[in-house]
Amino acid sequence: MPLPTKERSIAILGPGLLGGSMAKALRRCSPACPLRIWGRREETVQEIRDQKLASFASTDAQAVVQGASLVVFAVPVRAMAGLARQIAAVVADDALITDAGSVKQCVVEALEPVFASGKASFIGSHPMAGSHETGLGAARENLFDGATCLLTPTPQTRPGAVQRVTEFWESLGCDPGRILQLPLEEHDRKVARISHMPHAAAFALVRAALRDDPAAVQCAGPGFRDATRIAGSDPDLWTGILMENRQAVLDSLRDVSAQLTELVEIIRNNNEEALRRFLSEARALQQLIPAEPKTHGND
Repeated sequence: MPLPTKERSIAILGPGLLGGSMAKALRRCSPACPLRIWGRREETVQEIRDQKLASFASTDAQAVVQGASLVVFAVPVRAMAGLARQIAAVVADDALITDAGSVKQCVVEALEPVFASGKASFIGSHPMAGSHETGLGAARENLFDGATCLLTPTPQTRPGAVQRVTEFWESLGCDPGRILQLPLEEHDRKVARISHMPHAAAFALVRAALRDDPAAVQCAGPGFRDATRIAGSDPDLWTGILMENRQAVLDSLRDVSAQLTELVEIIRNNNEEALRRFLSEARALQQLIPAEPKTHGND
């Protein structure tokens, strides 16, 4: 069972899948910790109140963050900088600010300077948990159980920030042995390969399979559903992610294209032995992937 968070008060900016799941996880492990939630729409804020997920919920970001010792950005990466500028003047001096964005270099380079002039500190985070579903209705308290979380401290990261944010993610259920620290560029390069490129490939796979023959979906089985599930992800969210990490995504997609070209040539040449080697190598590499915890989704 995750340990309660040590934070005095926590503010979550964005009550979607990730932010809502954070709130539910905190209510499970730290019911006494005051929780404050900002939502862009009044109807979402009212839903938070109705579910009693927060001690305070509002569409006023400045009011939400006041007094919080930890502030978490759980909004799309392109929305973070503007929101950070709104709250910078009112966050507590001892506040730790982090995020849950899937791209790190653009986020850290935008947010770190916003908070650099005050006493509050910022560190980038990326929990490797999620779903193709979106919104507060998709949130669940065990989303982070057993999940990996990637941290991206920089030379500007203040003492104690790594330990505090590590304890926060552990309190939500992330695996203590899989909270990793990565440089910004390495994070974006690796995540492009194991998250962003697979999403892009799933979008392309659905188009290739069904665009010219939508009725073929009547023949679909579990393999097709498994391979294309993440193509049901939010197009607006993924437009921002893929464009903000576009160079690393392009590099990964070029590698996919090269693999497909090789496969096309193997099959065109009727080279059964080469095909067996190709498939065997892919199978061996797939078996390197750790088993997925049964309680959380996929980033």
